[in-house]
Amino acid sequence: MLAATLTAFGSPLAVRDVPDPRNRGGEVVVEVLATCVPPYADEVFSGERRYPLELPVIPGVGGIGRIVSVGPDATKLREGDLVWCDCTVRARDDALTPDITLQGWSSRGEGGARLARHLHDGSFAELMRVPTENVHPLPESADPVRWSALSVHTIPYGGLLAGGLEAGETLLVSGATGTLGSSAVAVALAMGAGHVVVPGRNRAVLDLLADRFGTRVTPIELTGDEDADRAAMSVRTVDMVLDLLPPQAPSSVARAAAMTVREYGRVVLMGGVGMLGGADLALPYPWIMRNSVTVRGQWMYPRTANAGMIRLVAAGALDLDAERFTTFGLGEVNEAVRHAAAHGGPFDRTVLTPAVR
Repeated sequence: MLAATLTAFGSPLAVRDVPDPRNRGGEVVVEVLATCVPPYADEVFSGERRYPLELPVIPGVGGIGRIVSVGPDATKLREGDLVWCDCTVRARDDALTPDITLQGWSSRGEGGARLARHLHDGSFAELMRVPTENVHPLPESADPVRWSALSVHTIPYGGLLAGGLEAGETLLVSGATGTLGSSAVAVALAMGAGHVVVPGRNRAVLDLLADRFGTRVTPIELTGDEDADRAAMSVRTVDMVLDLLPPQAPSSVARAAAMTVREYGRVVLMGGVGMLGGADLALPYPWIMRNSVTVRGQWMYPRTANAGMIRLVAAGALDLDAERFTTFGLGEVNEAVRHAAAHGGPFDRTVLTPAVR
């Protein structure tokens, strides 16, 4: 098969012939029809984000495809099924605190690194080997390119589940003008949020969100003054804050957003603040304690999120037709990475179609 391989950080991906993957028990081989290219992929491949990838590696964060072969322990999946392959792979020997790897992308700790060595390669290839439990059937009518956006939307969905977002509540999305933040706005409203406060510095994106979602969102243009921004974001009583700020964002922006939450409110941290150094978040202990605020982190999402996200899209609650998709063939993978970096705005997807000729 053909695959795009990263052989050295800072070098272009090389498209070349590699052996076809073979599934063992508990695994499935899938023909990859469509996979989203993250806007920050160039930062991963350059080494700027310092992801613990062991090279050479076929990168990629899951995708949509058709099953080529299944293991003997699969009872419902069949060859030819249209499926979503989730990149979030969990070790099977610890139900409470499983080690996790994002197949073909990143990992957590030594256990995650060991798991990544076993399931090393991702979806920038014509074929991919995936754990059986990471393969989720889709409606046959699903368009693979559009449904590849599941890999984006399910991340903030995991944060909204972690925070226990309830219908009618007001959510503040810190980092709302970014790829994941704008997705969080759409997913929250699809889940029944009553209102979403969307702060950011990009006026054009704030206007786009207001145009798409109308009176259910309140855009707040940030100034960089922490106290003034916190006051502006407190325009409504905020039940929950979801932080999805990127690594480059200063912790003061995350802190200002978090401290808008009401007494007994919830704050969920999913962004990258501090990953590249800089000041810590430093939320005041007395404020957390006296206001009975719950603060928790969430990396990715629970396994149940996959089925929930498919239902949201299949029911039409989350409209993928409102998004823009630009496709590239496998031979154009480096162009796709550059395009993704330049077109990382809200609902703008760059999609690689490895097995489509």
